[in-house]
Amino acid sequence: MSTFGGPEVLKYIEVDEPIPSINEVRIRLFAAGVNPNETYIRTGTYSFYIPKLPYTPGFDGAGVVDAIGEGVNHLKVGDRVFVAAFLAKRNTGTYSQKVVCDANAVHSLPESISYQEGASLGIPALTAYRALFHRAKIKPGENVLIHGASGGVGLLTVQMAKGIGATVIGTASTEQGKSLVKASGAEYVLNHITEDTISKITALTNDKGPDVIIEFLANINLENDLKMIAPYGRIVVVGNRGNIEFNPRLAMIKEADILGMAILNVHPDEYKESLYAVSAFLQSGILHPEVGEEFSLADAAKAHKQIISKKAHGKMILSID
Repeated sequence: MSTFGGPEVLKYIEVDEPIPSINEVRIRLFAAGVNPNETYIRTGTYSFYIPKLPYTPGFDGAGVVDAIGEGVNHLKVGDRVFVAAFLAKRNTGTYSQKVVCDANAVHSLPESISYQEGASLGIPALTAYRALFHRAKIKPGENVLIHGASGGVGLLTVQMAKGIGATVIGTASTEQGKSLVKASGAEYVLNHITEDTISKITALTNDKGPDVIIEFLANINLENDLKMIAPYGRIVVVGNRGNIEFNPRLAMIKEADILGMAILNVHPDEYKESLYAVSAFLQSGILHPEVGEEFSLADAAKAHKQIISKKAHGKMILSID
């Protein structure tokens, strides 16, 4: 990107190969993840981050360590790794054949996980972890409702919640999406919740309601969330696309907590914790990322158009030759 704007500002060009400095590594990438927030950054209007131009987008990817800077001890050339560089001091962008970033943003990728699956981690996996563990403080045995569970973040949220012993209810809008949510470990999968279907959720939770709701579209669902949440329950707002009017008395009656989150707010210590947790979940088999649509690196602009306009089934990926 040499300017801000629509998808057309993404240009496929040749640039100098980045060189790692102290405590940095270079990774030869085979896949990069595409996230909705990267489309907001592209416009130059994203409140959390406005980059200096020229700029190569991308925070997530997977590949092989290609070069190592001084002071890096936990990695070596040839290691299979995934990248989660949204909090890195240096990140030359994963929409590229090679990326240089802070070594602490790079973690080992098990042989059982493909590069495409590894590129599905990063922001989605750390968002899922933060929503469940840092914000909701989920406990084994609780009932968890995950709205829009068939996307890249949603499926990983299902897997983590199920993996620590929660009972998971997921929603999706298509049969393909419902199948993915079920395969990821949800005990129950429903259509997106409306006021008419709140009674179904209540029945599935023994008339109590979900202890935790992970909300990806708060402007549509928040009022219904408050109607069905369990007493003292927690609603974590991960996504929102507009304003909403609701009666705050709904929160008062349940003494429910409405918790906002934005992954770019994560504290460095929590970021480090999240990366280690995701690595452990991968090693144990709790996490098995679901790859959605794939585009070539040269077609990043097409990927940006589609990620905003279509329902996601798994994580959108750029394949890199």
